[in-house]
Amino acid sequence: MNKQLEFVVRAAAIGTGATAVMDLWGLFLKRTFAITPFDYAWVGRWIGHFPRGRFAHANIAQAPRIRGETPIGWVAHYAIGIVFAALLMGVWGLDWARHPTLLPALVVGMSTVVAPFFVMQPAFGAGIAASKTPNPSTARLRGLMTHLSFGVGLYVAALLSALLFPV
Repeated sequence: MNKQLEFVVRAAAIGTGATAVMDLWGLFLKRTFAITPFDYAWVGRWIGHFPRGRFAHANIAQAPRIRGETPIGWVAHYAIGIVFAALLMGVWGLDWARHPTLLPALVVGMSTVVAPFFVMQPAFGAGIAASKTPNPSTARLRGLMTHLSFGVGLYVAALLSALLFPV
């Protein structure tokens, strides 16, 4: 397999696996502590309003629904995970994916919290880093923990990828 194809395959596998770990973390929180997970339909609703020129909402939950918003949101969620995995490999190299170490995965995982804090939450009407929510500190902590789980998922998925596709 050439290096470009290997990069794409590994990024897809690692990003998908890491996003699944993050989703499993959310499921664990829901079943163990009754913490409602994030509704990815809101991401689909947000994206669905782009063609109409609407990029920010006072409250995404009250914005008009978009046909197919739930699958759009979930596909976007996993596509973003793949992009972040590709970013990790772009910075640390294909060799990192072949022989993963924990620190780069955690650095990238924790860095990804910038996207919801400074792009999505403000666009959804929640303010920068959830500043307009009823309990911003709790929302921020949950965001950090969720993205930490994504970082752990990057590492675990890379380990599995390295075992399944040795070079």
